[in-house]
Amino acid sequence: MKLTIIGTGYVGLITGACFAEFGYETVCVDKDINRIIELNQSKCPFYEPGIEELLNKHLNKTKLLSFSNSLSQSAESADIIFITVGTPSKRLEDDADLSFVWDVAREISNNIKKYCLIVTKSTVPVGTTKQVKQLILEKIDENNFDVVSNPEFLREGSAINDFMRPDRVVIGCENQKSENIMRELYRPLNLNETPIISTSIESSEIIKYASNSFLATKISFINQVANLCEQVGANIQDVAKGMGIDKRIGSKFLHAGPGYGGSCFPKDVKAFINTANKHNVDLSILSAVNNFNDQRVSEITNKIIAKSNLSKGDTAAILGLSFKPNTDDIRDSTSIKIGKILNEKGINVKSYDPVAMDNAKKENPFLTLCKNAYEACEDVKTIIIATEWNEFRALDLKKIVNNKNNLCIFDLRNIYKSEEIKELGFDYFGTGK
Repeated sequence: MKLTIIGTGYVGLITGACFAEFGYETVCVDKDINRIIELNQSKCPFYEPGIEELLNKHLNKTKLLSFSNSLSQSAESADIIFITVGTPSKRLEDDADLSFVWDVAREISNNIKKYCLIVTKSTVPVGTTKQVKQLILEKIDENNFDVVSNPEFLREGSAINDFMRPDRVVIGCENQKSENIMRELYRPLNLNETPIISTSIESSEIIKYASNSFLATKISFINQVANLCEQVGANIQDVAKGMGIDKRIGSKFLHAGPGYGGSCFPKDVKAFINTANKHNVDLSILSAVNNFNDQRVSEITNKIIAKSNLSKGDTAAILGLSFKPNTDDIRDSTSIKIGKILNEKGINVKSYDPVAMDNAKKENPFLTLCKNAYEACEDVKTIIIATEWNEFRALDLKKIVNNKNNLCIFDLRNIYKSEEIKELGFDYFGTGK
């Protein structure tokens, strides 16, 4: 099968490289000519462990992967076309902006020359794939294509493994023909006995939003319980462990912290609420999740200021700028939100991140970026461990404590034991304990 992936953002590029690894001839298309030039040189525009190795392998050795800025050429011979363009939140409302999806659908309709599947892999509200079909039907006979919903479940930092060894593959189809093609496409996963779930298109679209929203709910729930633990003298890590052993609950996403961020959860929760509102369905649970998460950063920042007695002219260090480890993605990063609030109150902010420095400095000039964690912690009043990068788990705190001004450590991810930190002379504040 010949595949065309439209969009070389995070989802599109990972999808294209992994399908090439499966052995399919794959073309990734993007209108950004500069990005295409860099990709053809095996240069990835974002940090993701393992992706550059896949690019180099399939661009230069197997020749199964190629990049183009011409949809017309690649679409003509494609058996399957994947739509993987961005669906960000609209500026003035919480609904998903589907303008890129509509543009791609119209362009596809101008270039189909034989039967092919049109697959929406972008995260889209329920009903979108059917609307894509209607746009294409304006120019293409219904016998010459089918539409499929095939949502992605990739976690930044472990996306390649998630693609190669997924928990499940969801395909939303209208007929047996398109289902059979999609099952054949994912046949390489049969060795791992990966569950392939066939549903209606509408169910497939909702599965994606419902999954992300449920995980966001677990995060906000455990963060609210963490607040209670702080007030009554309990330890959230013990509470989460006791809860997570129950197989009905599970231990994943029960890690207290500053709240969820990134490119998916914030926008997907908002879009799911918006979709429910359009259909007069009450998703008040998710509204509470969203509101609590929006407020959490400012509450934590105020706690940091109060407990460390930070005032105008003081300096704080933030360790970790990406929204999670093993990525350079700073979209909706709680670390940067904390830094902005501190800066607005006249507090200087020094920072360090293993891979997200370039992205951070583009949009956040208030940050003083340092070469390493130790430089960031020099001559500061407060140290905030905001992202749980592995290198922050083994800091030489004795080296840092030699600076007499280092009085407080706020371990927002609970990666240290409070007793060990206090013995070194720090005031230690974890989350939920």
